Amino acid sequence: MKTLSVILLGIVLCFSCKDKAAEEEASRQANLEKEKQAIKAVIENETKSFFARDFAAWKSNYAQTDYAFQAWSNDDGTFDSNVGWKDINKQVGKYIQANPEPVSSHPIVERKNMIFKFYDDDVAYLTWDQFNSDKSEKNFHHSKEVRLLEKINGEWKIVCVSAFWDYRHPIPASRLPMIQKIANENKGKI
Repeated sequence: MKTLSVILLGIVLCFSCKDKAAEEEASRQANLEKEKQAIKAVIENETKSFFARDFAAWKSNYAQTDYAFQAWSNDDGTFDSNVGWKDINKQVGKYIQANPEPVSSHPIVERKNMIFKFYDDDVAYLTWDQFNSDKSEKNFHHSKEVRLLEKINGEWKIVCVSAFWDYRHPIPASRLPMIQKIANENKGKI
C-alpha cells in the first residue's frame, strides 16, 4: 500500500511539473510576441516619422550612441553610411531641413518575411524583405533590410540600419502580390 502511494504521488508530481513547464513556455511565447510587436512599432514609427519630417519623433526611435550605424545603397550604385549618433543626427537633420515637406517618396512600404533573432532580453536582430512604392504608387522597389535593436531603459531603440535596394528592377504594382507570394514561398530568396 505504501509503495502504491509513493508511485501515485510520483505520477501526480510528474504531471504537475509538465503542466508548470507548459505554462512557463506559453508565458515565454506570449512575452516574446509582445516584444516583437513593440519592435515592429518602433520600426514602423521610425519610417512614418521620417516621411512626416518629424525629426524629434524620428530621433526618439534610435539608440543615440557612438556605436549606432546606418548604411544604404543608392540608385547610382554607391552607398552612404553614418557611424555614431552624432554623424547620423547631423546627416538626417540636414536632410530633413533641406526637405521639410511631409511628402513621402514611398507612400506604401510593405514588410514581408520578417525574421527575428533575440540574443538576450535586450538585443534583437531582424531581417526582412521590403517593398517600397514610388510616389505615384505604380512601381515598387524591393529591398533587403536589416536592423539591430537594443532595449535601453525598457524601450527598444534602433542601433543599426542596413538597407540594400534593387533600383534596377522596379516591380509594377500589379505584379506585387505575385512577387510577395514567391518571396513567402522561398523565404525571401527571389
